[in-house]
Amino acid sequence: MASPQELTALLLAWNDGDQNALEKLTPLVYRELHSLAKRYMAGERRNHTLQATAVVNEAFLRLMDWNNVRWQNRAHFIGVAAHLMRRVLVDYARTRAYAKRNGGIRITLDEGLLASKENTIELLDLDRALSKLEKIDARKAKLVELRFFGGLTVEETAEVLKISPNTVLNDWNFAKTWLFRDMSHQG
Repeated sequence: MASPQELTALLLAWNDGDQNALEKLTPLVYRELHSLAKRYMAGERRNHTLQATAVVNEAFLRLMDWNNVRWQNRAHFIGVAAHLMRRVLVDYARTRAYAKRNGGIRITLDEGLLASKENTIELLDLDRALSKLEKIDARKAKLVELRFFGGLTVEETAEVLKISPNTVLNDWNFAKTWLFRDMSHQG
C-alpha cells in the first residue's frame, strides 16, 4: 500500500491533468476502498446480494465522475469516498426495500457507537440519525462519516475538517452518544 504522502502526490498530479498519475492512483485507491468496503460488509450474511466489490465499484465510478474537485490530499479524497460509500449503501438499502424493521443491511460499528461490539445497527437508521445530526451540527455528522465510512484516523479527520485532534475526539464522543440516543428512540 502506498503511503499517504505518495497518494497525496498522485492526487495533486492528477489535479494538474497528469493521466499517468491517475493510472498509478487507480489501483492504490481501489485497494484502499475495497478494504473499507470489506470491513462494512463483514457482518453481512454469506448470501447477501451486495458484495464489497460492488460497493467499491459503484463508489469508484462515482468518484471518477468528480472532475471539478481539487483534491487536497489523501484524507480529503477518502473523506469524499466515505460520503459516496455511505450513499451507495443507503441507495442500495432503499432500492431493495430493506427499510422494514429487522430487514435492513446490518453493520457493526467498530468504534463502539453502541455499548458492545456484538450489537449491530441498521444502515438506514444510522443514515436517518446522521441526517438529523447534520441539521443540528454538520461538522459532527461529517466527522462520523469520515471516521466510520472513511476509516480515517483522528489525525486524518482533524486534517480534513481543519480542527485539532482533541476537538475530533470530543466531537466523536458527543456524536456517538447523540447517535446512540437517537437510534435507541427509533427502535
